[in-house]
Formats: sequence, C-alpha cells, structure tokens
Amino acid sequence: MLDLFPDSVAAGDELQIGGLTASALAEEFGTPLVVYCEQTLRARARAYREAAPDARILYSVKAFPNVALLQLFAEEGIGAEVSALGELEFARRAGIQGERILVDGNNKSDEEVGAAVDAGASFVVDAPDDLERAASAGIRGDILVRVTPGIDAETHDAIKTGHLGSKFGLPPDDALATIGRGNVAGLHVHIGSQLLDLGAERMTIEWLAAFVARCRAELGWTPRLLDLGGGLGIRYLPEDAHVGIAEFVEALVSSTRAAWKLHGLPEPQLILEPGRSLVGDGAVTLYRVGVVKPVSGTTYVAIDGGMSDNPRPQLYGARFTAVLANRLGQEPTRAYTVCGKHCESGDVMIDRVALPEPRRGDLLAVPATGAYTLGMGSNYNGVPRPAAVLVGDGRVRLIRRRETIADLLALENG
Repeated sequence: MLDLFPDSVAAGDELQIGGLTASALAEEFGTPLVVYCEQTLRARARAYREAAPDARILYSVKAFPNVALLQLFAEEGIGAEVSALGELEFARRAGIQGERILVDGNNKSDEEVGAAVDAGASFVVDAPDDLERAASAGIRGDILVRVTPGIDAETHDAIKTGHLGSKFGLPPDDALATIGRGNVAGLHVHIGSQLLDLGAERMTIEWLAAFVARCRAELGWTPRLLDLGGGLGIRYLPEDAHVGIAEFVEALVSSTRAAWKLHGLPEPQLILEPGRSLVGDGAVTLYRVGVVKPVSGTTYVAIDGGMSDNPRPQLYGARFTAVLANRLGQEPTRAYTVCGKHCESGDVMIDRVALPEPRRGDLLAVPATGAYTLGMGSNYNGVPRPAAVLVGDGRVRLIRRRETIADLLALENG
C-alpha cells in the first residue's frame, strides 16, 4: 500500500510525509489538505530530464496549476504546456517565458492568441484557421500542427484524444494542407491520458513517421520538432500496472529513432508534456472522518471533502485507496465505503477499502491525488476548495491557501 505514497513517506504508528506527521499538518492547515512531497516532484522531473536530455520537457499545467510547483519544475529545467489563458498566466507568474511555454487548445480565444504572442510562446495549430490567426497576431515562437492519427488508446473514453472523431487536432489531409500554407516547425500528437501500455504509443510513432514521409514527398517538408504529448499513467491501487518514466521515455525515443531511420528522415527534437506522471503520485490528500454509519450491510465513512476536491471517481470511475493516517500501525478490521459530504448519492470516493474501525476525528489519507483532483475541483454545495502544502526535510510551505466563504461571496453582485 505505501508504495502508492510519495517517496518520502515513513510508516510507524502514524503516517509521515517529508519528515512531518499527518496529524501535525492537519492541525496546522486544516482538512481537507493536499500534501505535495518536494522529494518526489524533483525525482520525477529529474527522471524525465535524464531519460531525454535533448528533449524539451514541458509540465502539462492542467494536472495542477500552481505557481510554486511551476517554479520548482523550472529549477529542474522543465517548462510549461498550457491550454487556456489562466494556465498561461500561472506559467508567466512562475517566471517561465519564451519557447519554454507551449500554448495549445482546441478553441483559442483572440485574447489567448494575443497572450501567446506577448509571452513569446510556441503555438499549436489545432483548428483550420489557427495558423492564419497566429501569423496575423505575430507569433514569434515555433508553430506546430496537431494531427489526429486515428489511434484508439487503451484508456477511459473521456481521456482518449487521438481517435477518429476527436475534437482535438486535424485529420491527416487537413494537417498536410495546413503545413503547406505556412512556416510550420513541427508536429504535435497526443493520444490520451493514464496510458500504461506502450503499444499504442509505438503505433502512433510508426504512423507519424509514415505521415512525415508523405509530407516530405508532397511538400518537401519534414518537422524540426516532434511533440509526442504526455499521457503516462500512475498507480492508484496496489494491483495497478506500472510503467516507469525511464521505460516510457526510452520507448518513445528508441521508437522514434527507429521509425525515422526506416523512412530515411532527419531526426527531430522531441517535446514531451508530462502532467500526471510528474505530480500524480507526489501528493496525498488528508481528510477528517466525520459520520460513520452502517446502512443495509454497508458502513459509510463520511469525510469532510469529496467530489468538490476530487471529482475523478464521478467523471471517470477512477478508483482510489486509503489508510487511517493517525492509526497506521493498527490492523484493518473489514472493508468500508468512503463517501463525501456532498448532496449526491454518487459522491463516493472509494467503494471498498480495508481499514481499522474508523472513528469520528480520524485522519484518512488518500494517495495519488496530485493530478486532476484539486485542479478539477469545484465549489459544489458552496464548499471552499482545500489548501495545498509542499513538504520536505521536515519543512512545510503553504503553496495554495484554503478558500473561504468570503472568497465565494466576493464574486456575487446582488
């Protein structure tokens, strides 16, 4: 179970992360609380840099937009991939500029295109008129065309992005025509998220090499840059498959080299956009247990958060596990169902998890919550979103303060 937790986790009678106990963190910052481990984040960043030292590595900001994390990754030589104006501003506030930012998105506003110009960012063409809009605005960074290969990745339907009919990218004929119209530096492709099977990635690279050979034959053009997106998955449960960063990146690099050599193509510089695999297993969310209620053979353990701070179980059927952080040394008694506090019967975070008999006031720790949890959070039922902290070597830093009711009411105009 503890293999799912950040690298700095220590076990005993109580869960420790970054040299600090869960109860001390909860006492100081309240719950729910998302606890990021600096050691884990830096280790994941360095794994990408070491596996592909010549590539541009860009953190996919949608995984969790946060200035402090962007600054940490910038220290490790990692830039930012953004898909909306707010994400771009997070990156700029973190001091990231120029080609270390890549702007994409399937429906960019004029304001977003203008902001990309101001930042000197690289730009992904995702729509038929994106190239002309970028040129008219005066884009100075590299321009890439996103092509849809029609490959069905083995992941949840809601996070597949490279299949035929996807709202993202251009079909091959349209991509080819777009490349022929302008000063395009490279190609972009992304087939989906939470990928744990390298077969679809290898198939995509082989398809891309054949497409580039067509571009060379019909246009005399080959890409200087090749953005293979992100998508590497993490483990959420002990039984989940695991693909390491080094293994994943090596497969991309070697497959690209082999496919390009087969067609006699000049090798491009790679761009990678990890998100989940950089931050996902680097965080734990702490919740306070409230009501413990047996109902028709099920015992519900209600926590002080739920679908407003982690909507993934409802959106994707995502599965999590948990431990009682303040009673880590005690043996589980039986399986319980962990539910949130929101007015939805579907607000269930974990269907079955073995725990010592929970009591009001216990601390529940849910691992692998660093990506697409708080970043996708809401204020459903008027619930303020949690705080986030960064821990390491016995020190803690607040990197996102807890929202208040006053924050919610500040938006009202009545």
